[in-house]
Amino acid sequence: MAVPRKKTSPMKRNQRRAHDALTAPTYVEDKESGERRRPHHIDLKTGKYKGRQILPAKSDI
Repeated sequence: MAVPRKKTSPMKRNQRRAHDALTAPTYVEDKESGERRRPHHIDLKTGKYKGRQILPAKSDI
């Protein structure tokens, strides 16, 4: 069984854990509807992506 030769210092331990923090999801304001949406995702209210109609709008359903 592998056994570490030395105790890991707090500095090295914390450097390893520096990338483990959770980040809040990013939202952007849609240019056409003004609604908040995720970047690179379809606006579900209007059904548009990059100015093209992908899905029917919610009011049309």
